[in-house]
Amino acid sequence: MTRPLSGVERSIKGRNDWLKEEERKAIESRGEIGRMEFWLRLTRSQITKEVKANRGDVVAGFTMVCRLFKLVLERRAAGDPRLFEHLMQYADTVLKQHGPRS
Repeated sequence: MTRPLSGVERSIKGRNDWLKEEERKAIESRGEIGRMEFWLRLTRSQITKEVKANRGDVVAGFTMVCRLFKLVLERRAAGDPRLFEHLMQYADTVLKQHGPRS
């Protein structure tokens, strides 16, 4: 027998369920591009909240992540897929351990 969820646990479960459903709808309507746009919208919204809370270093952090991804794509286009593969593997590991669906 399991105990009932606490208010915090219900809130987290509701948020995770909402994320899964919205991502599913985005994929249904626009495929992988829809999924990407969904996560970009959520990220942009979260960055705005962080800046309003005087945590402006989030802008520099997101800029670095974008620059890293651009570099990885350039290297892959030049014929070296190793960085892309490493980045994807690292991202998958981190998301499995700490992602919004955990």
